[in-house]
Amino acid sequence: MEQQNLKKRINILTAYVVISTSICLFLAFSAFRTSERKEKFDELEVKRINVVGEKGDIRMVISNETRQHNGVLDGIAAEPRKREAGIIFFNTVGDECGGLVFNGDEKDAGLVLSVDQFRNDQVMQLQYMENTENKDRKYGLQLWEYPKEVRYKELLPKFNQLKGKSKEEQKQMLASMRADSLLSEDRLFLGRDFNKNVGLFIKDDTGRPRIKIYIDAQNRAKVEFLNEKGELVKELL
Repeated sequence: MEQQNLKKRINILTAYVVISTSICLFLAFSAFRTSERKEKFDELEVKRINVVGEKGDIRMVISNETRQHNGVLDGIAAEPRKREAGIIFFNTVGDECGGLVFNGDEKDAGLVLSVDQFRNDQVMQLQYMENTENKDRKYGLQLWEYPKEVRYKELLPKFNQLKGKSKEEQKQMLASMRADSLLSEDRLFLGRDFNKNVGLFIKDDTGRPRIKIYIDAQNRAKVEFLNEKGELVKELL
């Protein structure tokens, strides 16, 4: 009797092991097949999509305005902030390297495609901006440049010092940073400005206008050359 009970228990245990092993193998095989299978959808509705690399590092975020990535610059995660809906791109070292953002309502509208300098902020934009209340708008290609080869990590402590300062103090500190060539400078705009001029506007490495080639709001063709003080030195009409 005792041998029969023991044999019965062994048979039950053997059956349990076989069934458990079979289930585990089936689940593992199913998971492998699922991870390798390409899914096709006619329509997909999401609030955010994270595209990651083979090691799980973030490479691109597609998101609405409430879930947008705050960004990472020179290895430093940005503080929580309001960002528009769009796409944010990240390079292989994990920094934000550009993006496409857009919005529009009864006050303002815009769409911007940005390209960031490595280890620093934006240096090129394809942009459209409009005050939808008074119909003031600007659109075109915008370029900036950092006069000094400086990384964002070097600039961040100086930006943090601006917090809690008065507007006048902030103005003076920013002027000091600009005098030390630490801030980006506007170098070129090609497009339509807020004054309804359409053309090419070039500035020197300190952000001072030097050459303007454009058609003004009265349809007059103009070519202007300016000196370092912003004074007109030559004009072609």
